[in-house]
Amino acid sequence: MEKEELITKFIELVLEENEKFNLTAITDVDEFKSRHIEDSLSSMKVFGYQNKEVLDLGSGAGFPGIPLAIYNPDASFTLVEPLEKRAIFLKKVKDILKLDNVVVLNKRMEELKKDKKYDVIVSRAVSELSILLELSIPYLKVEGILIAYKGKKGEEELKNASNALKILNSKVINIQKEKINDYDVRNNIFIQKLKETDNIYPRAYQKIKKKPL
Repeated sequence: MEKEELITKFIELVLEENEKFNLTAITDVDEFKSRHIEDSLSSMKVFGYQNKEVLDLGSGAGFPGIPLAIYNPDASFTLVEPLEKRAIFLKKVKDILKLDNVVVLNKRMEELKKDKKYDVIVSRAVSELSILLELSIPYLKVEGILIAYKGKKGEEELKNASNALKILNSKVINIQKEKINDYDVRNNIFIQKLKETDNIYPRAYQKIKKKPL
């Protein structure tokens, strides 16, 4: 199937399975395309995924990982989803769409092996940036990039994450602003890992949540 056909089939699968897996509140196809598909692909306007090893943290219904995998067949994508029913759905999508460049892991991020590092980590609507940083930066290669898909509160979250950035040896290299509609804005925050992080990170999730860096 061509890329657009794969996207259309992906949308059909999400909407078909929505009630069973609680995947999205958006069921209008046009709105789905703009708020989920176009949004997921927005980072490609400023970033190239070619031949990269990419991890999608908290993939949920497959955003942004599945659309990015469809449009970047020469990159490899690992989708990490802690909820079993959603991980089952993602595996079904992978099989039906024959996405050979996708692997689905039903795990929490902090349960991943620390010796496996990625070129890029993407994450959309998962947690506050200070928490997201600790969950993701330790799994990046040095000079690897975290792309945090954030909404209009993204820059406010960034201010609260300055300590985490410092502790985790990382820095912001770009903020991509995308207008979604008349009242909503997407802030894609690009963060680079400068050198290795202390091996104590990430801590257990309850500790991260209780006392963010």
